[in-house]
Amino acid sequence: MKPKPRDARVFATMRTMKTLLTGVVAAGGLLLAVALSRGADAADTAASLPPPQGGGRVTALVGGTLIDGFGGVPIHNSVVLMSGERITAVGMVGTLAVPAGAEVISTEGMSVLPGLWDMHVHLMINGHSDYTHWDKTYPARFEKEIMPSSAHQLLLAGVTSARDLGGPLGPSINVRNAINRGEIPGPRLYVSGPFIQHAPYPGTEDFRWGVTGVEDGRNKVRQLAKAGVDVIKLIDQDLMTEAEVSAIISEAHANGLPVIGHSHRPQEIRLGMKFGVDNFEHTGLATAPEYPEDIIAMIRERSAKMSMGPLFWTPTVQGLFNYEYQRDHPEMLDDPSWTLGLGADIVADIRQSLRRPGELSYFQLTPARRPTLKRKITQLREAGATFLIGTDSGIPMNFHSQSTWNELDVWVRDMGIPAMEAIRSATYWPSLMMKQDRDVGTITPGKYADIIAVRGDVLKYINLLQDVDLIIKNGKRVR
Repeated sequence: MKPKPRDARVFATMRTMKTLLTGVVAAGGLLLAVALSRGADAADTAASLPPPQGGGRVTALVGGTLIDGFGGVPIHNSVVLMSGERITAVGMVGTLAVPAGAEVISTEGMSVLPGLWDMHVHLMINGHSDYTHWDKTYPARFEKEIMPSSAHQLLLAGVTSARDLGGPLGPSINVRNAINRGEIPGPRLYVSGPFIQHAPYPGTEDFRWGVTGVEDGRNKVRQLAKAGVDVIKLIDQDLMTEAEVSAIISEAHANGLPVIGHSHRPQEIRLGMKFGVDNFEHTGLATAPEYPEDIIAMIRERSAKMSMGPLFWTPTVQGLFNYEYQRDHPEMLDDPSWTLGLGADIVADIRQSLRRPGELSYFQLTPARRPTLKRKITQLREAGATFLIGTDSGIPMNFHSQSTWNELDVWVRDMGIPAMEAIRSATYWPSLMMKQDRDVGTITPGKYADIIAVRGDVLKYINLLQDVDLIIKNGKRVR
C-alpha cells in the first residue's frame, strides 16, 4: 500500500530546518575544517577551490550522499559549494575544503540530488473534476492567482524546473517571466501557450488554437514563436491533414522550437514519428493491451539513429495508476498542501467537485486502462524511448504539490524502473531535451545551484520524495 502524505505538512507554513554549523577556522583563516561525527581530520580538507562565481557568500552542503544526475555511483560524505546562483565545486569531506566564513548546511543522513523537473504540468487547472465549469468560471483569475499558486506548490514539492503544456498565451508568458524576474516563487518555467489542434473544443479558444489549412498552421506557430513560447504543443494531429502536421512541425523547428505531441491514439504517434515530433506525451491507446507492432518498429528505428539524439517520451502514468487508490483512500485529497495560494471559494469549489471520486466521469474507464500501463511502459523502454518525468499535474484529483513524487513512486515501485533511471528522467534527461543542460539538470560546478535533499536513501525508498527537506533554487534556499 502506498504511504499517504504526512497530514501535518502544510505548505503555507515554511518550515525551518536546523542548520548544523560546525567547524573551526584553520591557521590564517584560509580554511574551515568541517568536524563531522566521523571525525574528519582538518588537515585532510585542504584543497584548491575555484574562484566564487557571482561574488556571493559561499554556502556548503556537507555530509550527504550525492546523486549528481549523471547516473554513476553516488558520492558519500559529499561537499557541494555554492556561491551566488552557481555551484562552484563538488567533492568529498577530507578532500574538498570549505572556505572560512562559509555557511555550512549539514546534509548528514540525506540524499542530495538536482532539483526535479516535471515535464508535463497544467498551471491553469488545480484538480477540479469539471473542466467545462472551470474554464467558464476562472479565466480572470488564472494569471494573478491560480497559475502562481500552481507554480509555488510545484517549487515546494522540490520541482525547480517545469514545462507547462497548454494555457492561455498572455498569462503563460507573464507568469513565466514573473518567476524569472523573482517576483513570484516557482520553478524555472517553460511554456507552450495554447495547444495547436484541428479544432478547439467549445469554450476553450483562449488556450486551444484550431488549424484550418497549411498556411494557417504555419501562422499559428509563427504567432506563438513571436510571443516567446518555449515549445509547441500539438494534439489531435490524427484529425489534421498530413500537410498540416508537416507544416506545423517544420515551422516550429525553423523557429527553434521543439514539438511536443500527444500519443493517445495510434495515428497520432504514426504522424508524429513521420514528421518529427520531438517528445511524445502519455501512454495512451485507452484499454488496448499494447502498442501495435508497426509503431514499436518505428520507435526502434528512430531510437537507433544516434545522430538525431534520443526519442523522448513522457508517459504520465501516475494519474491513471493511482486513481483507484485515491478513490478508496481520500487522505491524499485532504492534504492541505494543494490549497496553498488559492482563495477559499476556489478550494471549496474543488472539494465539492471531488466529493464523490468514484463517480467522476473522467476516470470511469481507468480501472480497465490501468492493467495495460506496465506492458506499454515496457514496450516503450525496450524499443529505446528515453523517458521523462511528467505528470499531467492539475487534472482531476492530481495536485501540483503531490503529482511529481507520485509519478516517480509509480515508476519505481510498480513499473519496475530502477530508481537511478527514474531520477535521471527527472533531472538530467529533461535538461538535455530542453537544451538547458549547460545550466541545470546535474550537480556540476558552473551550473545553477538547483538542489534538493531528503532524509534517507531515495535510491531505496523513492517515496521519501513526498516530503523534501531542503530546496535550493538559483542558490537561494526555498526551504
